[in-house]
Amino acid sequence: MLKLQFVADDHFALIVRANRSTIRIVRLEKLTPAAYTILGWEVSDIATTVGELVQAGVSFLRFPPLPQDDLGIWTTPSGTRVAWFHDPDGNILSVSQH
Repeated sequence: MLKLQFVADDHFALIVRANRSTIRIVRLEKLTPAAYTILGWEVSDIATTVGELVQAGVSFLRFPPLPQDDLGIWTTPSGTRVAWFHDPDGNILSVSQH
Protein backbone atom coordinates (compact mmCIF):
# COMPACT_ATOMS: atom_id res chain seq x y z
CA MET A 1 0.00 0.00 0.00
CA LEU A 2 1.24 3.50 -0.73
CA LYS A 3 0.23 4.72 2.74
CA LEU A 4 0.02 8.43 1.95
CA GLN A 5 -1.21 10.52 4.87
CA PHE A 6 -3.46 13.48 4.04
CA VAL A 7 -2.05 16.82 5.27
CA ALA A 8 -3.95 19.60 3.47
CA ASP A 9 -6.01 20.49 0.42
CA ASP A 10 -6.13 24.12 -0.72
CA HIS A 11 -6.91 25.94 -3.97
CA PHE A 12 -3.42 25.31 -5.33
CA ALA A 13 -2.33 21.83 -4.26
CA LEU A 14 -2.99 18.62 -2.38
CA ILE A 15 -0.39 17.90 0.28
CA VAL A 16 0.33 14.40 1.58
CA ARG A 17 3.02 12.83 3.72
CA ALA A 18 4.85 9.58 3.01
CA ASN A 19 6.90 8.60 6.06
CA ARG A 20 9.09 11.68 6.67
CA SER A 21 8.63 13.19 3.21
CA THR A 22 6.00 15.77 2.35
CA ILE A 23 4.66 15.70 -1.20
CA ARG A 24 2.90 18.68 -2.78
CA ILE A 25 0.74 17.80 -5.78
CA VAL A 26 -0.10 20.88 -7.83
CA ARG A 27 -3.57 21.39 -9.28
CA LEU A 28 -3.91 21.90 -13.03
CA GLU A 29 -6.62 23.67 -15.02
CA LYS A 30 -6.56 20.94 -17.66
CA LEU A 31 -4.96 17.53 -17.36
CA THR A 32 -3.54 15.53 -20.22
CA PRO A 33 -2.27 12.22 -18.81
CA ALA A 34 1.29 11.39 -19.84
CA ALA A 35 1.99 8.26 -21.88
CA TYR A 36 4.89 7.37 -19.58
CA THR A 37 5.51 6.84 -15.86
CA ILE A 38 5.26 10.15 -13.99
CA LEU A 39 5.77 8.90 -10.43
CA GLY A 40 7.15 5.73 -8.93
CA TRP A 41 7.87 4.16 -5.56
CA GLU A 42 10.76 1.86 -4.75
CA VAL A 43 9.56 -0.98 -2.54
CA SER A 44 11.38 -3.77 -0.73
CA ASP A 45 8.97 -6.57 -1.77
CA ILE A 46 7.17 -5.82 -5.04
CA ALA A 47 5.06 -8.99 -5.04
CA THR A 48 3.63 -8.17 -1.60
CA THR A 49 3.08 -4.52 -2.54
CA VAL A 50 1.31 -5.42 -5.79
CA GLY A 51 -0.82 -7.98 -3.94
CA GLU A 52 -1.86 -5.39 -1.34
CA LEU A 53 -2.69 -2.85 -4.06
CA VAL A 54 -4.75 -5.43 -5.99
CA GLN A 55 -6.68 -6.20 -2.78
CA ALA A 56 -7.34 -2.45 -2.47
CA GLY A 57 -8.83 -2.42 -5.98
CA VAL A 58 -5.84 -1.32 -8.09
CA SER A 59 -5.52 -2.88 -11.56
CA PHE A 60 -2.06 -3.30 -13.01
CA LEU A 61 -1.22 -2.48 -16.62
CA ARG A 62 0.08 -4.84 -19.29
CA PHE A 63 2.52 -3.65 -21.93
CA PRO A 64 2.89 -6.23 -24.69
CA PRO A 65 5.40 -7.44 -25.71
CA LEU A 66 7.04 -7.07 -22.24
CA PRO A 67 7.07 -10.46 -20.49
CA GLN A 68 5.14 -9.71 -17.29
CA ASP A 69 4.29 -12.32 -14.67
CA ASP A 70 0.78 -13.13 -13.37
CA LEU A 71 0.86 -10.04 -11.13
CA GLY A 72 1.86 -7.75 -14.00
CA ILE A 73 5.48 -7.44 -12.85
CA TRP A 74 8.17 -7.10 -15.52
CA THR A 75 11.77 -8.07 -14.75
CA THR A 76 14.22 -5.84 -16.61
CA PRO A 77 17.45 -7.21 -18.12
CA SER A 78 19.31 -5.77 -15.09
CA GLY A 79 17.01 -7.61 -12.64
CA THR A 80 14.89 -4.65 -11.50
CA ARG A 81 11.23 -5.61 -11.17
CA VAL A 82 8.55 -3.07 -12.16
CA ALA A 83 4.74 -2.93 -12.20
CA TRP A 84 2.59 -0.07 -13.50
CA PHE A 85 -0.90 1.21 -12.72
CA HIS A 86 -3.07 4.25 -13.45
CA ASP A 87 -3.98 6.91 -10.93
CA PRO A 88 -7.63 8.13 -10.98
CA ASP A 89 -6.72 10.75 -13.61
CA GLY A 90 -5.13 8.23 -15.99
CA ASN A 91 -1.47 9.00 -15.26
CA ILE A 92 0.91 6.04 -15.17
CA LEU A 93 2.47 5.29 -11.76
CA SER A 94 4.83 2.46 -10.83
CA VAL A 95 6.28 0.39 -8.04
CA SER A 96 9.72 -1.15 -8.44
CA GLN A 97 12.13 -3.38 -6.60
CA HIS A 98 15.83 -2.92 -7.36
